[in-house]
Amino acid sequence: MSTSIAVDILIVEDNPYDLEMTMRGLQKARLVNNIHVARDGEEALEFIFCEGAQAGRNIDDRPRVVMLDLKLPKVDGLEVLTRMKADPRTRSIPVVMMTSSTEQSDLIESYALGVNSYVVKPVNFESFVQAVADLGLYWMLLNQPPMGGA
Repeated sequence: MSTSIAVDILIVEDNPYDLEMTMRGLQKARLVNNIHVARDGEEALEFIFCEGAQAGRNIDDRPRVVMLDLKLPKVDGLEVLTRMKADPRTRSIPVVMMTSSTEQSDLIESYALGVNSYVVKPVNFESFVQAVADLGLYWMLLNQPPMGGA
């Protein structure tokens, strides 16, 4: 890909069912434009840092929010979060950890690494869709990010 298109939401999710419910929630909130999906942590890092298959992207075209699953193949969500928050170019991108883990240690570690929000995925379909719709509306319409991504 040689041209950059601004992405509002980066969804990092390997579970097809959870991805479908996430997309339905965003659709319900009418937030379906400019979404990019990464299906593992390695793909997410390539997208965020414009490496590998995403080398043609401009790193300044950062997502407005990353919805990040905790348990991912190749590179887990905590490592993606660590890399994002360690780099001054990506540190200010809000990250929402979307996980089925209710482990207190996962929650504590996520916040220690700089996550902006930790959401346990509801098991019920309608609750999951509504939770994603609410999250999308908050991060895309209500949250005020710093100018220039600093």
